[in-house]
Amino acid sequence: MAEKVKVIGAGLAGCEAAWQLAQAGIDVELFEMKPKKYTPAHKYTGFAELVCSNSLKAQRIGSAAGMLKEEMRRLGSLTMQCAEKSRVSAGGALAVDRERFSDLVTNRIKSSAKIEIKSCEVTSLPEGRVIIATGPLTSDALSESLSKLVGGEYLHFHDAAAPIVTRESLDMSKVFYASRYGRGDADYINCPMKREEYERFYNELVNAESAPLHEFDRGKTKDDFSVYEGCMPIEVLAKRGADTMRYGPLKPVGIYHPVTHERYYAVVQLRNENNEGSMYNIVGFQTNLKFGEQKRVFSLIPGLENAEFVRYGVMHRNTFINSPKLLSPQFFMRDNPNIYFAGQITGVEGYIESAASGIMAGLNMARSIRGESYITLPRTTMLGALSAYISDQTVEKFQPMGCNMGLLPPLDEKIRDKRKRYEAISMRGLSDLSTAIKSEEII
Repeated sequence: MAEKVKVIGAGLAGCEAAWQLAQAGIDVELFEMKPKKYTPAHKYTGFAELVCSNSLKAQRIGSAAGMLKEEMRRLGSLTMQCAEKSRVSAGGALAVDRERFSDLVTNRIKSSAKIEIKSCEVTSLPEGRVIIATGPLTSDALSESLSKLVGGEYLHFHDAAAPIVTRESLDMSKVFYASRYGRGDADYINCPMKREEYERFYNELVNAESAPLHEFDRGKTKDDFSVYEGCMPIEVLAKRGADTMRYGPLKPVGIYHPVTHERYYAVVQLRNENNEGSMYNIVGFQTNLKFGEQKRVFSLIPGLENAEFVRYGVMHRNTFINSPKLLSPQFFMRDNPNIYFAGQITGVEGYIESAASGIMAGLNMARSIRGESYITLPRTTMLGALSAYISDQTVEKFQPMGCNMGLLPPLDEKIRDKRKRYEAISMRGLSDLSTAIKSEEII
């Protein structure tokens, strides 16, 4: 009797992984602790519960989310099938009736003769072939087991991320490349501030509106930020005094213009986020501000007036592993190919991204069992780019990332109109996916 694959977690990623395996004729045991036990965020009994929003983002093919969803459809996504049947009116976005969506996914999973449901909490990693898809609120007991598996330094329990902007959206006439004291290879883009610019930015920052914390994001008390000791929110740092940022992440010491040699009152640094140099992280700007406030306030930084934010800063509980040090682009552990991860625990951020990673984990686990070669999707596809991002061994400080156009390689031709450029990028990726599906006999 063939060994069953154990999938832990019946969220979007776990259900997609189990579905792909079942479609390949492989027996699955799907473990889900609901309804016997719930995380602080989950309330509904069904699988694939959407907690924070009913939106699965934009539909337009020329958007990162629209491109990813189309790729998922072509790969036989259960999420996309059920979303179409439960969708509600939401303009240009794909939004669903949450309960109907969950019910549809649950019924499809339970009706599969290849999937056996195990309603219990998994507190330690089972032996054999396993896909771990337990999400950002992985239980304490399993987190402890995972910590032993991956190494405590590679398992993170809170997500404190700074915003990321695209390089092409920066006003390069106002910024310059340089490293502090001239060390290194001028890896940073520097946004210099005069005194009046800094003071305006400071005043807007300390008066900006923060996002409310969920109960499960908080510490022991309502205002407990102690869990973020090592990465204080920029707005909290600013409130400690008008010059605290100038002695911290906005320190101007050792930075001067490479041509004019001018020195500045404060300097915001941007650090390269990928090999292509298309995305830059705002250094030291982890924040709990509302997304709209981040856009408004951070756009006051010289050079960022028209910045395109591919990820806003977040601060919340989010169990995730240091995937670049641990995972292959196919979502299995490099030093243990029988163990796969899927969903937000891998560092993909968002509902559709989590589901998409489950597709990749399920497809590759199935191919491994059948003795077939692994699937590596082209970098020009959104799912291929996300897979490459979470497995990029050159990344030093890994942070979760959702789908965005900055992950994709640029076109060979220059297209000035952004909408047309994004549409061309999407069509290139979808064409490459079709070729890969046909040549790899993926589905």
